[in-house]
Amino acid sequence: MTTGAIGPASPAGDEQTSVDSRAPGHSPDATGSHSHSAFWALFVGSIGVVYGDIGTSPLYALREAVMAASGGHEGIDRENVLGVLSLILWALMIIVTFKYVLILLRADNEGEGGTLSLMALAQRSIGRSTKSIFLLGVCGAALFFGDAMITPAISVLSAVEGVKLITPHFEPYVLPATIVIIFALFYAQQRGTAKVAAWFGPIMLVWMGVMAVGGFIHIADDPQIFAAINPWYGLHFLTTHGGMGLLALGAVFLSVTGAEALYADLGHFGKKPIQRAWLTLVFPALTLNYLGQGALLLSNPTALENPFFRLYPAEFLPAVVVLATLATIIASQAVITGAFSLTRQAIQLRLLPRLDIRHTSEAQEGQIYMPQVNKLLLVGVLFIVILFGSSDKLATAYGIAVTGTMVVTACLAFIVAWKHWRWPMWAAAMLMAPFLAVDLVFFGANLIKIVEGGYVPLLIAAGFMVSMWTWTRGTRILSEKMRRDDIFLVDLVQSLEKKSPHRVTGTAVFLTSHPQTAPVALLHSLKHYKVLHEKNVMLTVVTANVPHVPDRERVTMETLSASFSRVYMTFGYMDEPNVPKALALCRKQGWRFDIMSTSFFLSRRAIRTGKNSEMPLWQENLFILLANNATDASEYFYIPTGRVVEIGTQIVV
Repeated sequence: MTTGAIGPASPAGDEQTSVDSRAPGHSPDATGSHSHSAFWALFVGSIGVVYGDIGTSPLYALREAVMAASGGHEGIDRENVLGVLSLILWALMIIVTFKYVLILLRADNEGEGGTLSLMALAQRSIGRSTKSIFLLGVCGAALFFGDAMITPAISVLSAVEGVKLITPHFEPYVLPATIVIIFALFYAQQRGTAKVAAWFGPIMLVWMGVMAVGGFIHIADDPQIFAAINPWYGLHFLTTHGGMGLLALGAVFLSVTGAEALYADLGHFGKKPIQRAWLTLVFPALTLNYLGQGALLLSNPTALENPFFRLYPAEFLPAVVVLATLATIIASQAVITGAFSLTRQAIQLRLLPRLDIRHTSEAQEGQIYMPQVNKLLLVGVLFIVILFGSSDKLATAYGIAVTGTMVVTACLAFIVAWKHWRWPMWAAAMLMAPFLAVDLVFFGANLIKIVEGGYVPLLIAAGFMVSMWTWTRGTRILSEKMRRDDIFLVDLVQSLEKKSPHRVTGTAVFLTSHPQTAPVALLHSLKHYKVLHEKNVMLTVVTANVPHVPDRERVTMETLSASFSRVYMTFGYMDEPNVPKALALCRKQGWRFDIMSTSFFLSRRAIRTGKNSEMPLWQENLFILLANNATDASEYFYIPTGRVVEIGTQIVV
């Protein structure tokens, strides 16, 4: 089994590697075998999870864009409102409808979407792992983490700020209330989203209806607002406002934040439910609400303070504020869940060390909780909320991470269209170049806001990029050092079969990422114990470039001698790496696996800094910190602790 590796071996122990596999996963269309009722369940569920972020953008997007267009001057210019609104509507049309809903949802990796899935698909299409594609995937994943910290902060803040319209006396409590809600949201993650998720879809359905009705009623305030559908107003605004137009364009992008969730959650809901939900409900509701806000501003410029909540009568305002808060919590939940899923993919693809992954649902395999990631996100979100203090200030930091991710997605999609779909290069370029151009324009517009707060998501993304780069570089260096003194497994087996040490009953399983050489744990066991088990299995766990690997292709066995065999165990990067469960599949190939008579030997490496290291001292220390916080291999691979023997070694990085 020789294939292109995605990442190097783990420094916490030589237990896992990665491969490029073409093993089939589940269908790209998750609705293919579902009944009519199941389709509508996925339809409603996608509204609650996929569209939580983009569905709450009307709370702040138009307000920030119009304020940026006015340049801080009092009063509202009619052309500015029409121009900004035109840009918002066409951003929704071009970026969300055409790029994501109609095109990128087709670029699935065995039914899964997202930046890392697209990276894996691009690598598989080319047939090898290239540094440029790898860096694009890492960059996109890092930028997503920046978005995952900004989204809960701005969404909850903008919703809670609506209480100021009920009574100004609530203003001092906005920030404390936001902190309490965010803390409660992250605390609730450990209980899982299975029960809460059942309410997400219905609540967001009500939210979409409330948005649509609120906007529709106020369109009558100035029916000429429909002129904003004409793209000329948006283009005219950009060409006549210079730098101010770019600032406004950066704020316009707030209306499409969350579009990446369309692609990232493809595997959970399938292409058709996501497409149907957008085209029949979400897009029309957003359009009506933005048109209503625009008409309200033209008829009542003082509503710019908060045009969304001004759509509703005072007697309904408390209920709308509560509903908006629930909607923003749902939007935040969707991003947090996405961060958990992305982190698991990164771990499986060897971009990050093993972390604790807890499954919170017996029915839904994708519902997981990661304590370390949850704590990191909580600290980051609270820091951002306290640092900025209000949604209008936080809006300056929003958008850079999302636009950067979209640029990465467009580049990877070009490779997929060219190599995987087998389009001519010119055709793939013509398909993606317009979207890439739009993404780059938005990215450039958001870069203007770096000094005002845009540096925050970039610093967060840079931190994750450095961590992933350090981890992959450090594991590669360790792997090369460990292999310098390797002993070929076949030679060792022949020697042991000729002159065998004392044998004990049972089976020994040695986990190794290098199946051709003798595992360190085996060598140290022979050195210290001077015994062998009756049966010895060299187990290599590999991660494929596909999300799921079926059971029939999970395990491959190879007999080396009467008492030695080699087993390859392949998991998709979205599969649960349950080693004992997978070993049970070996019974079909003649091995009667019994967990109670099997011992698992793992290598635990103590990493130390060295004088002649290939990495600078700061990177060495970061790598050691990451390695020390990695989850034990026994927990990660679901091996019972009572069946594990760990043998320690010390290595200098």
